[in-house]
Amino acid sequence: MAKADQTTPDILDAVIIGAGFSGLYQLHSLRDKLGLNALVLEKGDGIGGTWYWNRYPGARCDSESHAYAYYFSEELLQNWDWSERYPGQAEILRYLNYCADQLDLKRDIRLNTKLTAARYLDEEGLWQVETEQGDPLKCRFLITAVGCLSTANIPDIPGLEDFGGRWFHTGQWPHEGVDFTGRRVGLVGTGSTGIQVVPVVAEEADHLTVFQRTANYSVPAGNHPLNREFQDYAKAHTGEIRQIMHSNTNGHAFPMEDRSAVETPPEEREAIYRDAWNKGGLQFRTSFRDILLSEEANATASNFIRDRVREIVKDPQKAEDLSNFDHPFGAKRPPIDTDYFETYNRDNVDLVNLRKTPIEAVTKTGIRTSAGEVPLDDIIFATGFDAMTGSLLSLNITGAKGLTLDQAWEEGPKNYLGLQVAGFPNLFTITGPGSPSVLTNMPVAIEQHVEWITRCIGDMIEGEKTRIEPKQDAVDRWVEKVNAAANATLFPKAHHSWYLGANIPGKPRVFMPYSGGMARYRKICTDIADHDYEGFDRS
Repeated sequence: MAKADQTTPDILDAVIIGAGFSGLYQLHSLRDKLGLNALVLEKGDGIGGTWYWNRYPGARCDSESHAYAYYFSEELLQNWDWSERYPGQAEILRYLNYCADQLDLKRDIRLNTKLTAARYLDEEGLWQVETEQGDPLKCRFLITAVGCLSTANIPDIPGLEDFGGRWFHTGQWPHEGVDFTGRRVGLVGTGSTGIQVVPVVAEEADHLTVFQRTANYSVPAGNHPLNREFQDYAKAHTGEIRQIMHSNTNGHAFPMEDRSAVETPPEEREAIYRDAWNKGGLQFRTSFRDILLSEEANATASNFIRDRVREIVKDPQKAEDLSNFDHPFGAKRPPIDTDYFETYNRDNVDLVNLRKTPIEAVTKTGIRTSAGEVPLDDIIFATGFDAMTGSLLSLNITGAKGLTLDQAWEEGPKNYLGLQVAGFPNLFTITGPGSPSVLTNMPVAIEQHVEWITRCIGDMIEGEKTRIEPKQDAVDRWVEKVNAAANATLFPKAHHSWYLGANIPGKPRVFMPYSGGMARYRKICTDIADHDYEGFDRS
């Protein structure tokens, strides 16, 4: 294979698509650990991935900052200070630029370079990558690092093209920011993004109308500045924190409590929930081990949160609409917030329940529901993404013998370990569907995938192998395992979840992430590699 000191090889060892957490670490691993020629293609004019694009008001991570970081480098951990418990978009973007600069990655990243197609050349055993910017590139390995939540879902609402005001999607936010002072703003969508946007825009806008289809659970984030004592603690215990993140189900820096909500006496259970609510954050989900396994256990969490919403929101109708949950707690992505429910007590905030009065059209001057028109100057769509598969299918990938990824996934995503697709040799998908990905603290899942891919490619070089792809029967067995893991939980009970692709019209209804836990998944992947890459064809 080509060596890294060849600056302009005719054939690259690897092309990596995307310059976020995944792409940066993959570049470092292939270039600096294996000495390969690797190039990152990034369509934006800066690095950062999710945190480059998502600049909407209130954009903030829901993983705690000391855990939302690269743990492969002790030097990076020791030389960076996080300022808040939950870092905001700007701080995370600064962190990723710091890491890229420390590792000297930017010289092998092409910005403003959008991939338009990738095709496997059967006779040459290479990938040909085409971009809007110039001549095709050829490479031995193609690695997608495009993120699970990066293809914006803009709803197809009649009349949007005629709207006379401004409209925005949170995933495509103008980098110069938006001023809502004195404006009448409508926000569509109350998932984790909408829940972050609402309190911030409400403080600035003259009036905010929130259009809610599905009442969503949310737990206070309890965000606060980090003091020096905690920063020093986190740096002194990186090994212990890493061990916790690698040994639990979700990759966070806290374990699941080994107790049952059903078996805990009601008063004690209430006190546990109350303590977790007051502390804030995603750790609320780990108060009991059976919250996502038992409907009876889940009801205890659901009822607790419903009661808190009704305590906070003063208007009885708003409180009812905001707490009328139609799915188990945690079966959809469970947001954390800063004053989300409290914001509905403001005089300038209204709530429209789309289950009662659905949107009929966007007009020139606002949004018309079945109850009448709401006059608006601006519309914000916090309607999420074509999750997990959308960003991959948009790359126009064609594998061996002319098989397109669209064709291979016509009935939903089918792959092996979330890492490779049958019929697409030497194509790796970091945190693809079929892996824990969005059910975890993402940097932990990303590091595990990058390290597995790097080991795999290194083992191929050592063993003089040039081609790898999964066997179809291995793919079929893995899809069965992903489905079985989901069906052992309450995840499939959330019928309108983007985990199932239900937010995209016409998208196959398949539960996409692997819900068997990050620690178990890590062991599965390691065992497969240890057993000569069982389930893969290597030649």
